Amino acid sequence: MCYMPWSGAMALPSVSKLAVQSTALLRVWTVENKRLSRLLRTGWRQLKEYRLGRRAELCLELLQKEEDLGPQDVLLRTQLHIPGERAYTRPVDLVWDTTRGWTAGSLRQRVADFYSLPVEKIEIAKYFPEKFEWLPISSWNQQVAKRKKKKNQDTLQGGPYYLKDGDIIGVKNLLFDDDDDFSTIRDDIGKENQKQLALGKKKSREVLRAQSSDVFSSAEMDTRPRGPEASLSIHVASFR
Repeated sequence: MCYMPWSGAMALPSVSKLAVQSTALLRVWTVENKRLSRLLRTGWRQLKEYRLGRRAELCLELLQKEEDLGPQDVLLRTQLHIPGERAYTRPVDLVWDTTRGWTAGSLRQRVADFYSLPVEKIEIAKYFPEKFEWLPISSWNQQVAKRKKKKNQDTLQGGPYYLKDGDIIGVKNLLFDDDDDFSTIRDDIGKENQKQLALGKKKSREVLRAQSSDVFSSAEMDTRPRGPEASLSIHVASFR
């Protein structure tokens, strides 16, 4: 499957059962660690050009309407924060044209236009699911000014955001929601589980170290050289 042209992918049994009429109705993702990773542009390359390897896992996403993403387009999953609740609406796909640059200002404007909101009345943040954390994007330009970074570093492609296809972007409508907390109850639970897991691993390491220390001490005692044995003389007295 990894070396098949996009037209050949339509002939796969799993795809033919979906009755897909065009590759433009499919998104193809690579899968790493059970998560969607890279979005492969169907109209631009053959699979072999991505150098995925023979054991690469692919996920096919069926679309409701045709899509033709170019190399300058970034597909993001946007979620609107629910005012007064630590929750979000269901994710909605947003295509961001990065022709004018990967800047925070460009992304904020695209999100504002998508939700028909004034750009100064929104706040956005990228979600890191592996850490259960949200990183606000709106203050990026201010951070750059404070740290006197170069202009070519004012890009969301680099750290700390590393923005890419499939990333989740939380959106807050400041007209109704002025809370600066993007986190959810699920994030609290996830962080607590990670904390307990880390504590469990730490205790396991401490137990192993203690056991290793005991074994080493015991072995050291067993192999410790003994002093020379004292000679024993027995004298038998005569009572005659």
